[in-house]
Amino acid sequence: MAIVRSLCGQCGAGCGIRAITGDDRSLLIEGDRMHPVNGGQLCARGEGLAEMSTLDGRLLHPMVGGRRIGWDRAIAHVARRLKAILDRHGPGSIALHVAGNLLTEDYYAANKLMKGFFGSAQIYALWDMNGAHQSLRAAFGAPVMPAAIEDIEQAETLLLLGDRAALRYPVLMDRVQAAREAQGVQLIQVTEGAAPQGHGLADISLVVARGSMARLLTGLLLHCQDIGAVDQGFLDRHVAMPAGFWDGLRPGCDIWSVARECGLPTAEVRAFYDAMASSGRLVTLWDDGEGSGVASAVVNLHLAKGAIGRPGNNPFLLSGQANAMGGREVGCLTGDLAAHRDFSPQARAEVTRFWGAHLIAQAPGAVEEAMHAGRIKALWSIGRDDEALPWLRQARATLPFVIASRDRGEGMEDADVLLPSPAGVEKDGTLTGPDRLISRQRRLFPLPGEAKPDWWAVTKVAQAMGWGDAFHYERAADLYREHVRLTAYRNDGARLLNLKRHAPISNPAYDELTPWRWGEVPFDGGHFPTPDGRARLAPPTL
Repeated sequence: MAIVRSLCGQCGAGCGIRAITGDDRSLLIEGDRMHPVNGGQLCARGEGLAEMSTLDGRLLHPMVGGRRIGWDRAIAHVARRLKAILDRHGPGSIALHVAGNLLTEDYYAANKLMKGFFGSAQIYALWDMNGAHQSLRAAFGAPVMPAAIEDIEQAETLLLLGDRAALRYPVLMDRVQAAREAQGVQLIQVTEGAAPQGHGLADISLVVARGSMARLLTGLLLHCQDIGAVDQGFLDRHVAMPAGFWDGLRPGCDIWSVARECGLPTAEVRAFYDAMASSGRLVTLWDDGEGSGVASAVVNLHLAKGAIGRPGNNPFLLSGQANAMGGREVGCLTGDLAAHRDFSPQARAEVTRFWGAHLIAQAPGAVEEAMHAGRIKALWSIGRDDEALPWLRQARATLPFVIASRDRGEGMEDADVLLPSPAGVEKDGTLTGPDRLISRQRRLFPLPGEAKPDWWAVTKVAQAMGWGDAFHYERAADLYREHVRLTAYRNDGARLLNLKRHAPISNPAYDELTPWRWGEVPFDGGHFPTPDGRARLAPPTL
């Protein structure tokens, strides 16, 4: 029997767990009272982690063409096929799919191989498709979410948008309700289409027509401007806005047009606007599945009210994927090169030098466009991703070579190569929560059969292709240290992502790592990582 502190890893909340394991893979799970996110609470998904301990249906050995082979032969086969495709079709001919529950170390290794050695930014990740974090980058100069979990208790008003957040993050919603009871925090909820579960628990609750939430929030922004409820001093000093921005909002965003679009009485919209305009410290909670239009509208509202970069005064974007933030930090998506760097010549030169890159990606990827055009000839899919299965099956039907790294082969049984991965209870590395909190996920059980960490498989393929000097990892801590150093490399403060405090972390210290949040208070004092130091108001997408 052993007691292990780890993470649930089933959603983007980042809850800690305390696991009691037995020799026969028996497992008892409870919430970790010491973890800052959940403080001992746990929802049904966390309690159901014990189901992962079963070996029924597990992929336990590499498979090539439906036949079991050893790792050495599987790695050699993958390396040979990928090299032939790269030599014949060039950069961009190899694509990567990553699920949302990989560890940061897995994302780092995969992104490095793709962008630094295959020369490809063709990465398919569902958490990169909704555009919400691109809205943060456009407004703030970096895809950084400035809120912290403690902002919930420090707010005076919580604006909860949509029903995804309430359904996906029950522990977080319990924290919201506790803040209402203990601190008297006002809860205002807006949902689209139908009343959510628990409707009526909010102090003010609106149900608007589907697709109208961004217009409702843009109308609120215009209302705040008209009645003088914006922070004009903050706007003048710290925000750049397009010429004619306010006049551009008026068509279709006056209170009567908004009410008609939302399917609400004008009086109900006005009451909502008045409550929001007079709110004190404001935290807006919403899920990235609400899309880029809602994200832009929320960011515009917080910038205009100066409700950002201060305790209890921040937008709080949640992610439906367990480690989407970790994937974004290393750059494992189409639009970033690595560590919040873009594809500028300077960034490419820095990353090339740091990685010792063989063939650096030159521009953001467009994986679906490239797939349809027939430019992609191979795909490596890492991690089970049920939502992406239709896309993956289409890729399998059209691509000459597909590799799937999985704990179970379900949905990808006919891949050319199947590589056995850990289940969630066997993973060992780090995850980053939606508020930049880095925590350790620790292995609860030994890896069964011939299962290996995903970063290990990527490393071995890279070594077999001749890039062993750049891929010399023996443990997850090696990848963590390199990722940390890359965030700090030639970072003069222009990039907020800088994990340099952990650059010298030892293997024992990595093993004992306790949760820590990077970034202090992003945008404190109205300082943004843009060329002129100002945030940007964006024209609404309605």
